[in-house]
Amino acid sequence: MNADQAAALLDWIRRRPRGGMRLHAFFATLYYCGLRPEEAVAIRVEDVTLPGPDDGDQWCELLIHTATPEVGKQWTDTGEIHEERDLKGRAEGETRAAPGHPALTRILRQHIEDEQLKPGDLLFQGETGGILAGSVIRRAWRSARMAVLPPHVFESPTGRRVYDNRHTRLTKWLNDGIPPAQAAEWAGNSVPVLLATYARCVEGQLPDLKRRLEAAGDLPELPDAD
Repeated sequence: MNADQAAALLDWIRRRPRGGMRLHAFFATLYYCGLRPEEAVAIRVEDVTLPGPDDGDQWCELLIHTATPEVGKQWTDTGEIHEERDLKGRAEGETRAAPGHPALTRILRQHIEDEQLKPGDLLFQGETGGILAGSVIRRAWRSARMAVLPPHVFESPTGRRVYDNRHTRLTKWLNDGIPPAQAAEWAGNSVPVLLATYARCVEGQLPDLKRRLEAAGDLPELPDAD
């Protein structure tokens, strides 16, 4: 997705009559932090570090330590649809942190206030207070795509999956010049996987790279030999 498409989709979800503001905060977190959906639904309020309203630095930080993917009742010991797991590609109990743009800080601060959430609460809840269901997430995203995108774009792969919010963010990090090692750390990927998946999506850096190489100068001029 490009920035205009993402903005239009998130705005449509925000205006959705039923649970729009709650879902908007969820999708904004995927977009700005590059989280996997199963990681975002497991975040609790205490995992979010928000700056003070008057702080000069308005970036927030999310601590990701658990994922709760949907696996079906028949595949869990508890009979629940979701199963709690450690983070993908990480050792047991390992966590990672992801920075949140100041725009996300404003959204999450308002979301926590509107929902009257306490530190131990899930950050994103369903209507009955439990975990936000994947079916609700996917239905809202598909409705937004159908309402916002032209038919030929809706039928294309552009933003087809909820997961594509993550793909968009990781691609943007690389296009904005974030070092691959840092982007991989924020995303919870290895550098080889990150580059293998996203290297072909990186664009727009050639003029800047040319300037850097040119600034390094040419070979030094040597005196003429006698």
